[in-house]
Amino acid sequence: MHMDIRTLGQVDYLPTWQAMQAFTAARSRETTSQIGVQPLSDGRDQLWICEHSPVYTQGLAGKSEHVLSPGDIPVVATDRGGQVTYHGPGQVVAYPLLDLQRAGYYVKEYVYRMEEAVIRTLAHFGVTGHRVAGSPGIYVRLDDPGAHAALTGPLNPADPFRGLGKIAALGIKVSRQYSYHGVALNVAMDLEPFSRINPCGYAGLSTTDLSTIGVSASWQEAADVLSQKLVTYLAP
Repeated sequence: MHMDIRTLGQVDYLPTWQAMQAFTAARSRETTSQIGVQPLSDGRDQLWICEHSPVYTQGLAGKSEHVLSPGDIPVVATDRGGQVTYHGPGQVVAYPLLDLQRAGYYVKEYVYRMEEAVIRTLAHFGVTGHRVAGSPGIYVRLDDPGAHAALTGPLNPADPFRGLGKIAALGIKVSRQYSYHGVALNVAMDLEPFSRINPCGYAGLSTTDLSTIGVSASWQEAADVLSQKLVTYLAP
């Protein structure tokens, strides 16, 4: 798969989102970009890897009541799907800018493939990631993150995430069959800001990161593994 990986470092959210929009709007099957990223002549997809300064981002369906007490952290209303989440230092954010028509799969499979890349990234670090039906993103067992047993039985409607912590959030936008936005993997970050929102619209949902569950990995190491897994699992 021809995908250019670009590591942007720590960048503010708003200009990064605007750059994704501009890149996507300018795309054709022969892409030339004029947004500060290296111009392309062959229409290749890109994967942007970064971390953000502290920010809450609200999805298109986001409800204001899920933003409890943001304090001095800005809240940005975006055009991705999903509810509110938090981005901050110590989190690897991956933005695949894909031509889904060329890739040959639809949005549902795209989401599945991104989640699979996160699950395989976690497995690299000895952690078992889980999907929860109807709740995009990846979760881990807080009491035994390396346990391989699948989640079984119906979830308790009163507490569907009992014993689980969310370690990766996912939100995408597709325009003219081009994707942007993406996935955020918590590596070693200050988790306190998550307590000021209902993460992804779920009151009381626990969030965690690799550091909290006992994995010592640098941001760069996690970014490198996630990048390679995304390139592999998003291939046509």
